[in-house]
Amino acid sequence: MEENKEKELELVAENVGEVALENNTNIKIADDVIAVIAGVAVSEVPGVAEMSGGFAGGISEVLSGKKNLSKGIKVESGEKETKIDVNIIVEYGIRIPDVAFEIQNRVKKAVESMTGLKVVEVNVHVQGVSTENMENNKTENND
Repeated sequence: MEENKEKELELVAENVGEVALENNTNIKIADDVIAVIAGVAVSEVPGVAEMSGGFAGGISEVLSGKKNLSKGIKVESGEKETKIDVNIIVEYGIRIPDVAFEIQNRVKKAVESMTGLKVVEVNVHVQGVSTENMENNKTENND
């Protein structure tokens, strides 16, 4: 299963981003590609209820009917390094520092291994707490 996700990420990176050769010496990887790689890594972290992309991200998802893999991710990249901001909503009852630490590790590892860029920052912004599971449990217990 892990192998399939890596292949899927490689296909996304090939199809989504602009990879342009500059003077046959440098490769520029589009910020969108980095955002998709980071988004997939974040979505695999236990305790993340959803990515928080704001109003515009939600509208584009509804209109296109496709899941936006870069939702809630902001990337600033240079020639050799990148900074990534991640906006998430955590599940109720989950220890937030543990989730944030795991996100930082997974994003850094995924982006560095797939792009060769050095990740200098992964900032995790917790935008909210999802109580959906808590509400579902109350409803089931009342039946």
